[in-house]
Amino acid sequence: MKLADLEKNKGSKIQTKMQQSATPGRFGADANVAVDRREQRRRDQALGLVPFAVKLDSALVKQIRALVSDGGAQLNDVVAELLKKGLENK
Repeated sequence: MKLADLEKNKGSKIQTKMQQSATPGRFGADANVAVDRREQRRRDQALGLVPFAVKLDSALVKQIRALVSDGGAQLNDVVAELLKKGLENK
């Protein structure tokens, strides 16, 4: 066989191995597996969290979102902290 033919065979073997290998879970179908609402509710209850819906002025919501983006914290944590501070000052 010629050297070029040997290299083609090596390439086809590598290609076959790559196609047969499994995709790691973090890149495949498991990458964006969302927790269903019931499971999320159970997790929240286990942490002692209670859903609490309120209606706020849009300007206030913008300020809260700005705090979230600046601090890198989650929205729930920022709102909980603001409520605690507000209730302590009352």
